Amino acid sequence: MDELRAACQTVAADARSVRIDHAAIRPYAASLAPRAGVVQPPDAQDFSSPGEIAAYWLTLDAINFGSGWFPTLRKRDGLSGYNTIALHWREHHRTHGALTPARLVRLDPADVAEILGQDPAHELMQLYARSLNDLGARLRDAGGVSAVIDAASGSAATLARRLGGWDCFADVSRYHELDVPFLKRAQLAAADLHRAGAARFTDLDRLTMFADNLVPHVLRLDGVLAFDRGLVARIDSGRLIEHGSPEEVEIRACAVHAVELIVSALRQTGALITAADVDELLWNRGQQPHYKAVRRHRSRCTAY
Repeated sequence: MDELRAACQTVAADARSVRIDHAAIRPYAASLAPRAGVVQPPDAQDFSSPGEIAAYWLTLDAINFGSGWFPTLRKRDGLSGYNTIALHWREHHRTHGALTPARLVRLDPADVAEILGQDPAHELMQLYARSLNDLGARLRDAGGVSAVIDAASGSAATLARRLGGWDCFADVSRYHELDVPFLKRAQLAAADLHRAGAARFTDLDRLTMFADNLVPHVLRLDGVLAFDRGLVARIDSGRLIEHGSPEEVEIRACAVHAVELIVSALRQTGALITAADVDELLWNRGQQPHYKAVRRHRSRCTAY
């Protein structure tokens, strides 16, 4: 996590297409302060045990990517691409129980498509199946979900690092000669498990923001991030931004560093808040019509 923070600070200092408006940080942080700490844990009423809760969140986070393809998915009425996938996944778990490691290993794209209500020929179904296959093999070898959580010894950062070493959660970008280990979904999985009561971690403050394409979008529209005209034009036109390109890494890294600055400003006022808390607040803000009315960048990748 320290390596990620340092890398994002370096990218933010060198970025050409994205910049942080440092003058906006303190007033923006003040606007968030009254809502600090209001994040509620996910509803666990559909699950009968902490083990089922843990299996649900870890498997969901293993397929919590594909936003670049979401406009092409079959969506539930009124739901976004992510919420459509999450609802289908939740309904399957509620009806059939948690998928065992042995079952995860055997899933094929048609199985995943049936669970998620999608076309089995859709490219995402193959990517989802591949990720769940890898997760199943890793869990089988480790002794199951509970064993993986226990091995973290109460550390969210330790769990995120371990998950980040698995293909199903891998997320490291290259910026010139610098590695940027975003580990978006690996970190999110640790936070989700804690919030859902399936694990208890004492170092959530070590996690960074979960670098996707929605929180940077919110920060841009709120005036904390500024993109150059060419990048904005490409986003507004609906063109995909290549994953791993300098512009895409800058968007994610500058958002991570901006959230670190926001957290620092809030802590100076005595607020007990983490980067994960700010991420959740801004992600929820991004569900509002104002933010949905403006296109955000999309990249086709397994990172987010």
